[in-house]
Amino acid sequence: MPTTSSRRKPDREIKRERIELRVGASAKELIQRAMAVTGLTAGDLAYEGARRVLDEHERMVLTGADRQAFLDALTNPPEPTDKLVTALRRHRELIG
Repeated sequence: MPTTSSRRKPDREIKRERIELRVGASAKELIQRAMAVTGLTAGDLAYEGARRVLDEHERMVLTGADRQAFLDALTNPPEPTDKLVTALRRHRELIG
């Protein structure tokens, strides 16, 4: 079993970029409280928040009727329309 000193530590990106922003007093207090609770820097908190926003934006969560319609379309896909068939033929001609 490798010892702590022989294990390679993950490469950390060097922080060279800077973002400055103005916030209201309540936002500043909220950020400072979050820093105190988590032990993260303001920059790390901003990074985590941005990562979560993008994760939520890129993930689709379907519930109820939407989920059922999606599953039905997967299990019983509709016949392709004439426009789709034409587009696929044109794509094959252009791209190969």
